[in-house]
This record gives sequence, C-alpha cells and structure tokens, in this order.
Amino acid sequence: MDISQLLILIYVLVLATFAGIELISKVPPTLHTPLMSGSNAISGVTIVGAILCTGTSQELSSVSKIIGMGALVMATINVVGGYMVTERMLKMFKKK
Repeated sequence: MDISQLLILIYVLVLATFAGIELISKVPPTLHTPLMSGSNAISGVTIVGAILCTGTSQELSSVSKIIGMGALVMATINVVGGYMVTERMLKMFKKK
C-alpha cells in the first residue's frame, strides 16, 4: 500500500467520524437507546470482517491476525450488548 492509498483511507475515516458525531448529536435522547441497540445488532458485519482478518491465509502477518482477533472479540461484545439492551427495553413495555 502506498502513501496515497493510506491518505485516502485516513481521509475517509476522518469524514466518517465527523458524519457519525453529527448524526448522533441530532438524535433526541428518548430515541438514542432504541436506535443504538438496534444498530449494534448490525455490527455483525464487523464480525464477518474480523473473521476474514483472522483467516488462515499464509499472506496475513501475525499482527493482522492479532488485530483481527481483537476486532472479533469487541464486535461480539457489541452485538451481544445490543441484544441485551433491546431485551431490557422490551421488558419495560410488557404489561404486568
């Protein structure tokens, strides 16, 4: 990967960060938790990417495998946490 590709990736990361912060700041607090718990479930795509990073290919270095394993653990925690928050919110709306 040459320097121009790296700069483009950093540029996209910075723009995505600013867009995400701007988008989340516009959501009212009453909708924030339901939207975030639902979007955490979408994080399953990250799990697929992390599995690809930790694949058994000979061309991957051990550093990328370690980073991929860390991403796999964090994405799994994110998905499970999203489902737990959603379940807890749904229990609040059930009649006793």
